[in-house]
Amino acid sequence: MSTAASEGHGDAVSRDEQARLRQVPQPRKVPVLNIANALTMIRLALVPFFLLALFAGGGSDLFWRLVAVMLFTVASVTDRIDGDLARRHGLVTDFGKIADPIADKALTGSALIGLSILGELDWWITVAIAVREATVTLLRFWVIRYGVIPASRGGKAKTLLQIIAIGCYLLPLPHVLVAARWITMGAAVVVTVGTGMDYVARAIRVRARGRRAADEAP
Repeated sequence: MSTAASEGHGDAVSRDEQARLRQVPQPRKVPVLNIANALTMIRLALVPFFLLALFAGGGSDLFWRLVAVMLFTVASVTDRIDGDLARRHGLVTDFGKIADPIADKALTGSALIGLSILGELDWWITVAIAVREATVTLLRFWVIRYGVIPASRGGKAKTLLQIIAIGCYLLPLPHVLVAARWITMGAAVVVTVGTGMDYVARAIRVRARGRRAADEAP
């Protein structure tokens, strides 16, 4: 076979390979600025307004307490909506995986601290939950170079229980329903601590796998 023929054959093969590559669907790059992440940022932005309403009138004004409940509810609903939108429309991003739990912690943490300052919630509950959440947040950054740990089902259950428990404390419940506050908050504390221990184990495994992969890389 002549050199020219070989080169022509090589060009044909190259063109065929290029055509096949063009036919392979390329992964879609998800923009950081999307509706799911926007809802997460709105949830963060609502936190200071919620606190203003919670402390207005010394925390005992019925109107402002109901406003605080409304803001807390709206912010909590965005947590469910942004996650569903991200999964349903392929809008999951590393930014969202990190920002979403941080927004959750900002909302629930501010509510717990606010209620404790007002003397409506024991400080040991707030401290226990805050220590768990701070530990998990630090662990996220500790393993971020090796991988992102998404929220687990247990973590989602923990968030839901915290929201329900906080809602019970925020609402001006009649005396016969006050026990619901302790029951829901007790369940929230147990699940919060349990999922925190699980997260520590998951973070250690992710970091160990990442370091092994880095050591084995050429």
